[in-house]
Amino acid sequence: MATQTKRPRVAGHVDGGDPDPVAGFLNWCRRVGLELSPKVSERAGGRRTRGGARAALTSPPPAQVAVSRQGTVAGYGMVARESLQAGELLFVVPRAALLSQHTCSIGGLLERERGALQSQSGWVPLLLALLHELQAPASRWRPYFALWPELGSLEHPMFWPEEERRYLLQGTGVPEAVEKDLANIRSEYHSIVLPFMEAHPDLFSLRVRSLELYYQLVAVVMAYSFQEPLEEEEDEKEPNSPVMVPAADILNHLANHNANLEYSANCLRMVATQPIPKGHEIFNTYGQMANWQLIHMYGFVEPYPDNTDDTADIQMVTVREAALQGTKTEAERLLAYERWDFLCKLEMVGEEGAFVIGREEVLTEEELITTLKVLCMPAEEFRELKDQDGGGDNKREEGSLTITNIPKLKASWRQLLRNSVLLTLQTYATDLKTDQDLLSNKEVYAKLSWREQQALQVRYGQKMILHQLLELTSE
Repeated sequence: MATQTKRPRVAGHVDGGDPDPVAGFLNWCRRVGLELSPKVSERAGGRRTRGGARAALTSPPPAQVAVSRQGTVAGYGMVARESLQAGELLFVVPRAALLSQHTCSIGGLLERERGALQSQSGWVPLLLALLHELQAPASRWRPYFALWPELGSLEHPMFWPEEERRYLLQGTGVPEAVEKDLANIRSEYHSIVLPFMEAHPDLFSLRVRSLELYYQLVAVVMAYSFQEPLEEEEDEKEPNSPVMVPAADILNHLANHNANLEYSANCLRMVATQPIPKGHEIFNTYGQMANWQLIHMYGFVEPYPDNTDDTADIQMVTVREAALQGTKTEAERLLAYERWDFLCKLEMVGEEGAFVIGREEVLTEEELITTLKVLCMPAEEFRELKDQDGGGDNKREEGSLTITNIPKLKASWRQLLRNSVLLTLQTYATDLKTDQDLLSNKEVYAKLSWREQQALQVRYGQKMILHQLLELTSE
């Protein structure tokens, strides 16, 4: 997880604050020791990412940096005032400036109540910290919050009308993910968050006891927060809790990024990962994110073909359906189900799982190869494998499952994969040509709403990957 869409504001939470929020934020940076390089500045009119407005850093002399919100609500970001070399430091955020469940003013209470605040998301303590700090007149982070635009402007699909979300993003996996999110958020709020706030009325005013506000702050955490990776020896531990990182959440995302956030004991450092020419925008990465993940979590996408991390999913149950369609007798049908149950026992497939196909490789290579092998092997061979309880020779005779190797798969494997792709393409509301026509006609594309454009990019990128599979699996 990384950070940021539009910065939402709780109405009135900065009442009586600094009349110039930009100056207030800069003064706050100095007070907390947040050091910004004089080599970075702001430019308006850049690419729209993360769905909207943001403050960005400038550095006109004599001040080391300045923050501005000039121009439109979209397209701000950090840019290089001078050429930067790989390894150059862009800014340093001391850990004391982070906003987390541990650094907030009710950190002690949250720690004492940690057991009661456990949830599926793991975000409840941070969300309660935000709910408290946003309405606390003396919050240490008031200058940081003052740069957030109004709540209600986030472009996550969870805030789209349900009918629009289902129509525009049908087949992409986003509507299903959003419905799960909304159900979990409602449950989390009513069972954990609201009872906690009601038990501490002196810490949470009535105006922050709102499910709608909670939805908005979940989206902020989803899109703005950072999650420190675990060390290799800590792989068995629970993931670190998310934290808010002022200044770091200014950078936009690109798959082909040129900066990265590094973690040390006392601070977080944003460092250039490649040479950045003067005037070029500085981009962080939020991870290897497909466009459906970007729009779901951050409210934006990278236009085709920029997102080299884009993927298309083939639902595991779709491969089962394709295998069942290939059966001719009841005995063959029962055997197909038996093979599927065996794969479930091996934990290679599941009712809600998906095979993930990238532009150059299959990201779920082991699962897909094993599934194709088991579903397509002769019945006698399957019986032998099952008798061995899956412990037989599972050597990958076909080699690594890169996209270029797919034509080398056995004919029966290719046919099953092809049929699965055809079934997947049927789940979209439009076909590839329809989307291609919209994208290629600049005049028509420009007349689409922003949501329509974003959804189109998600659908088109997925369909291009799936159609590539069709070509590679043809005889």
